[in-house]
Amino acid sequence: MGTGRDSHRNGVLNIGEVLQQLSGDFPQISASKIRFLEEKGLISPQRTPAGYRKYTDLDVERLRFVLALQRDQYLPLKVIKDYLDAIDRGERPEALPGGMALTPRVVSEQLSRELADRGRALSLAELGAKAGAGQELMADLLGYGLLHQQESGYDEHALGVVKACVELQAHGIEPRHLRSFRAAADRQMDLVEGAVAPLASRRDVASKARAAETAKEISGLCLRLHSALVNGDIARLDR
Repeated sequence: MGTGRDSHRNGVLNIGEVLQQLSGDFPQISASKIRFLEEKGLISPQRTPAGYRKYTDLDVERLRFVLALQRDQYLPLKVIKDYLDAIDRGERPEALPGGMALTPRVVSEQLSRELADRGRALSLAELGAKAGAGQELMADLLGYGLLHQQESGYDEHALGVVKACVELQAHGIEPRHLRSFRAAADRQMDLVEGAVAPLASRRDVASKARAAETAKEISGLCLRLHSALVNGDIARLDR
């Protein structure tokens, strides 16, 4: 098994190494703070097949930028995220209050490609290739409603679906066994939409942003509940 030092030489950091890099300038930084910023969409670290986060120099650069804006300019995360999203789209937005602007350091071709890929829609063939899924599996995912045909391309969420199904297939769990997940996701979305409807129906941008944040929070709580229920059942297997 590789050490943290080995991963750093390969340009990949674990969360402990990220904390070491940031703690000098931001003594209050914690792992939970970094995960919170990830949940809010400020950074998007890659994942290992086992689900562990892999942070790159670009992720650390973005974290340093976000933390400095929060500390020095007291900017809301929504404003910071909008700025970073514009950067990721290749735009050159005006500097934020205080004159701060994101100026990424020179990075490797691989890291540059990773950053570009995060905002690029994938074709169905690219989606399958990136997730390591064969044509038969991709056809089954479409047939059982776990994926839908998207002429505009597929995003990182679709990629997450396919990767999870590839790994489940290795355990003998096929797409036909997973149809209930699509139905459960639809029911959860109905629940979330109903809860945020009063905010989402307003026309002002601030209300729509709060609706989106609230929807993510409710969805996260639903996932926590689901995980707790399943893990509780699994724990009883050991008794």
